[in-house]
Amino acid sequence: MKIKEVLAQKSSNAVFAIEASKSIDVVIKEMHEKRVGALLVQSETGEPIGILTDQDIVRFYAEQLGDANQVSVAQIMTENFCVETLDSTTDKAESIMTEQRVRHLPIVDDCEVIGIISLGDLVKAKLQETAVE
Repeated sequence: MKIKEVLAQKSSNAVFAIEASKSIDVVIKEMHEKRVGALLVQSETGEPIGILTDQDIVRFYAEQLGDANQVSVAQIMTENFCVETLDSTTDKAESIMTEQRVRHLPIVDDCEVIGIISLGDLVKAKLQETAVE
């Protein structure tokens, strides 16, 4: 199965983003309101420069890295994040997620992030594929 099929099955392909200068407490509220586990991090010019996930936030608290209203997204985000394309397979995406120990993968088309898939999205797609077979 291709990644484009997974994105087509999602109820929303909105890519939620946050500026790197925002504080962690603001981001936590935004992630909760949007019911997402990851946000694309953008520079002031709108360039994607990282990803912030619920795992990054848990690590922030576990390592007691500071006060959530004083620490910026840029200080705890994942800068070197993997991406995949629409024509990539779900097997490849699963492999990357497993090897890199991540649960969210931005999807790019023509150098633009057009969606983010989660490990849950892949599991759901695989279950649906199996049910059809």
